[in-house]
Amino acid sequence: VQLQASGGGVVQDGGSLRLSCVASGRTFSTYAMGWFRQAPGKERDFVAGISRSGSTTHYTDSVKGRFTISRDNAKSTLYLQMNSLKPEDTALYYCAATSGVYGRPQSKYDYWGQGTQVTVSS
Repeated sequence: VQLQASGGGVVQDGGSLRLSCVASGRTFSTYAMGWFRQAPGKERDFVAGISRSGSTTHYTDSVKGRFTISRDNAKSTLYLQMNSLKPEDTALYYCAATSGVYGRPQSKYDYWGQGTQVTVSS
């Protein structure tokens, strides 16, 4: 499956952005999905994950209550709604797909998008 992430940009502290990740090539609904991010000079980290049906989600502690992961299987699209953004959320955000169960380890994921840059200014 090919993944194309978009929606990044520059936003002020406290602002909002919605990231999208469009999948093509294979049936989107057969993959659990995740969002990851990589800040400058740091490793790529798990942000959020969602099950195939969208009924189950999980977030890293630092984004709980601010970010919402969702999916529209009819549109083959994954979303990440980001509210109350902070400068520490500045990173390159990646979407990823797994034929297994989503989770934190990057090794779980079979396919990756190209990343979209989010910059939060203070």
